[in-house]
Amino acid sequence: MKINALGLNPNYKILVTGGAGFIGSNLCESLLENGNSVSCLDNFATGKRSNISHLLSNGNFTLLEGDIRKLEDCKKACENIDYVLHQAALGSVPRSINDPITSNDVNVSGFLNMLVAARDANVKRFIYAASSSTYGDSESMPKVESNIGKPLSPYAITKYVNELYADIFAKTYGLETIGLRYFNVFGRKQDPNGAYAAVIPKFVMQLMNHKAPVINGDGSFSRDFTYIDNVIEMNVRAICCTSKEAVNTVYNVAYGERTDLNELVSILKQYLSTFDHKINTINPEYGPNRKGDVPHSLASVEKAKNLLGYNPKYDIKSGLQEAVNWYWKNLK
Repeated sequence: MKINALGLNPNYKILVTGGAGFIGSNLCESLLENGNSVSCLDNFATGKRSNISHLLSNGNFTLLEGDIRKLEDCKKACENIDYVLHQAALGSVPRSINDPITSNDVNVSGFLNMLVAARDANVKRFIYAASSSTYGDSESMPKVESNIGKPLSPYAITKYVNELYADIFAKTYGLETIGLRYFNVFGRKQDPNGAYAAVIPKFVMQLMNHKAPVINGDGSFSRDFTYIDNVIEMNVRAICCTSKEAVNTVYNVAYGERTDLNELVSILKQYLSTFDHKINTINPEYGPNRKGDVPHSLASVEKAKNLLGYNPKYDIKSGLQEAVNWYWKNLK
């Protein structure tokens, strides 16, 4: 994806927290391709050195090993920075249920540290990863930014608190903020391993290894799966926007269509079977629903289209095709 087509100034100095993670490393890579100076702050708790190892030789790239739970690390990272793309967090609903204290420390206290550091360094704008989990028990479809329910997990609470803090910092200190509510992002570099692996890379790896993908529930739960390049586009548009109406608010980041888990497995089998025809014969297995899971998720992206000019290029099928090709090439 060519960022300069969106008009991003290559002279901007941009900090990506969690820059060694799935989304963060893709952002770092794309920004560097555009000629920007990029700093990456990561403690490698969940981020991977392999995601950014090829960037270390780039003269415009700076790696800062540090923890957002330490204010001094945040302050150092924000020195001489124009824009912050705050991706650092402990994701996963199940993780937050198993260990709510650490999720809160990273996602709330760490977030507050970054806001303070960004304010004190006079950064132009603080753009942060919010979450579709904020919609909680709201049954309205599609999800519209102004209408949320009660959170269903500790993780969801932390991401909602982020939005509240960002709003207060905008009103109290004049720090420009934009929150991006990510909806089930997938794509290259997403880790298929570990207890909290996202569903798409997990299913891909199971199928590539001729194992039955395990679906939580009956497969009818649906998500607005969002390819990584759509997310990169939204972050760039959040940097570039000049309208006062477009800042100090939150946006859904999605494609605007939902796919249930049974459909997802079917599409993955179709694409992977072009490499290995045996995969087409593998059927999923079904287990219990996960605690804290929202049954259905579908985003309205009208606000992002109207205020930021968002125009997502990848629907679920074209995104999955790209992702499957990457996984087959890099992980088989």
